[in-house]
Amino acid sequence: MTERPRVLVTGATRGIGRQTALALAAAGFDVAISGRTVIEGEGTIAPRASTDPASDAALLPVEGSLEATAAEIVRLGAECLVVPMDLTEPLSIAAAATRIHGEWDALDVVVNNAFVHLPQQSFLDLTDDSLRGSWEGNFLHQVLLIQLLLEPMLARGAGTIVNMASSSATYDPPAGPGAGGWGLGYAASKAAFGRIAGTINAELGDRGIRAFNVDPGFVVTESALARGGTEAIAQGGGYPSADAAASGKVIAWLATSPDAGRFLGKVIWAPRLADDLAAQEAP
Repeated sequence: MTERPRVLVTGATRGIGRQTALALAAAGFDVAISGRTVIEGEGTIAPRASTDPASDAALLPVEGSLEATAAEIVRLGAECLVVPMDLTEPLSIAAAATRIHGEWDALDVVVNNAFVHLPQQSFLDLTDDSLRGSWEGNFLHQVLLIQLLLEPMLARGAGTIVNMASSSATYDPPAGPGAGGWGLGYAASKAAFGRIAGTINAELGDRGIRAFNVDPGFVVTESALARGGTEAIAQGGGYPSADAAASGKVIAWLATSPDAGRFLGKVIWAPRLADDLAAQEAP
């Protein structure tokens, strides 16, 4: 029996990560999933904006868990490896990589969907801690994770990295945090994150590694609904809501299609490419 390819999807408890994990399972992958919430009913998230991002008092309950996503993956006939991981903790990241390599050796694909959301602050309220927290979780620790997961890929001479980009990295906010826009801490950390794929392609492309940036658009996920304020973002920024499943469809195609290489060096707008792929599939 041919061995199924293997993928890790981070932040797969809900939203885009969950839809991506299911799309890859349906496409024939065994799927490792990571996130902070293992058991359904225990998920919490930070509010969208705050003057005190270090406060835990305002944490909001949210649905979704690794156990729930894993059950759906298994129903699709795929093997699922549940790997709890917290992007704010380097030891957690190292332990997750060790677990994956111990169970599965090299991965074929890594989807870096997880991110750290601290309550976003206005410019004058920014603190060292909030800037550092966003920078570490959304850039520094992402680099650490990718480095660890690349080692066996490089030894084998093949691997694909898919990073979930953000329009906040390139577009100015239409308003401040909580009023239809986003804060500098988040946007700057995602801008730095957006440079990882190009560096990988430049330095490791000739060793069989390729990396993509995928922008999912403005997706109203379970977390977004729990935080509220999505209407103001959509109206203020002119960003129509996108479907989480579109990113899953696009990433499954990037991971399996010989034509995907034409998107190297570009930021892929998932809603548009998903529509193009649907049109090609139509009779």
